[in-house]
Amino acid sequence: MSGRAAAGTYAPEPGAAPLSRMVRAQAWLETRTQLRNGEQLLLTVIIPTLLLVLFSAVDIVDIVDTGEGSRVDFLAPGILGLAVLSTAFTGQAISTGFERRYGVLKRLGASPLPRWGLMTAKTCSVLVIEALQVLLLSVVALALGWSPHGNPATVLLLLLLGTAAFSGLGLLMAGTLKAEATLAGANLVFILLLVGGGVIVPLDTFPDAAQSALRLLPISALSDGLRDVLQQGAGMPWGDLAVLAVWAVVGLGAAARFFKWE
Repeated sequence: MSGRAAAGTYAPEPGAAPLSRMVRAQAWLETRTQLRNGEQLLLTVIIPTLLLVLFSAVDIVDIVDTGEGSRVDFLAPGILGLAVLSTAFTGQAISTGFERRYGVLKRLGASPLPRWGLMTAKTCSVLVIEALQVLLLSVVALALGWSPHGNPATVLLLLLLGTAAFSGLGLLMAGTLKAEATLAGANLVFILLLVGGGVIVPLDTFPDAAQSALRLLPISALSDGLRDVLQQGAGMPWGDLAVLAVWAVVGLGAAARFFKWE
């Protein structure tokens, strides 16, 4: 018998797992939970896909005039922006709000995984789901005749900044309002931004006075930026990136300041 065993100690020694492993495990759990939730799948996958197919394949030019060129070339970038909105904002706000209500966040906050590690895991889960959304929507759009242009790195930067902006706003809502208010508010914001954020209806169709305000919305900046790059083959859309960066800083800063864990 070794001296270590004789001293009454055993291997492996009990204790918390490495932080990176805890974050990965929590991120995987968050991702599986979201993918198994029928309501979340409806919001993040089915609705964007149906909108893309419906507005691209059906002749509705009298309802939505997408201008010159193929309808799918106009719609695909906006639907990609909608996918980011549905996952990073609406889905995350609702799920986090109810986790807060039922005390899940409080219990997880008392675990060996630090609170910032939990938020990191949630962010990783959002990015994984968004990657699946982008892949699915791109395949559907290409099947409908989509011809994307531009630099993929610029598209990725827009998607990441959009994710940061919407995540901050979603966490702010989930961490300050009651779960029922978050559920209603997040869905209402989703519908309003779908209609007035340049996703399907071009901003040029709105009155001039309204256009200036609507272009400052994060969904408008994301949709317009993606459209400029993917449809027009433009370079870096600095104006849209600036709008998204401001929303990201304000949203994440406010969420960090005002988020309540119980």
